[in-house]
Amino acid sequence: MIRLAKSEDAGKLAKLCGQLGYEATEQEIGERLQHIMNDSDHAVFVYENSEKKLCGWVHIFGRYTLEGICAEIGGLVVDSQFRKQGIGRKLMEKCAQWAREHNYPRIRVRSGESRTGAHRFYNEIGYQTVKWQKIFDLPL
Repeated sequence: MIRLAKSEDAGKLAKLCGQLGYEATEQEIGERLQHIMNDSDHAVFVYENSEKKLCGWVHIFGRYTLEGICAEIGGLVVDSQFRKQGIGRKLMEKCAQWAREHNYPRIRVRSGESRTGAHRFYNEIGYQTVKWQKIFDLPL
């Protein structure tokens, strides 16, 4: 079952973030999630199996820039125990539905250079590589 994330999911979301190397506390995820839940141009969907185990999540948001408009995937994680079962595909289909409902003309997803398995997955579900880039941060 796919549903919108709730505040009480924060701990489970934090554990899943950790599986991809994005360590965060339950409190940090809870604060971020609250901000996202208050913005209608963002959504976090979770996949729960029949035993009510949260097996994955995806974050999608609207992006308006002078160069164009799109929906963008902020993150996608499927629990390592449940990969290769179609959960990621279902979550991405839910994002496509959300983007259509919000009148976004396309969805963009960014994926790190080393995540070759993710690259194959995105290609398999219809996404095309449009460019490679580096990301630069300035700590404040």
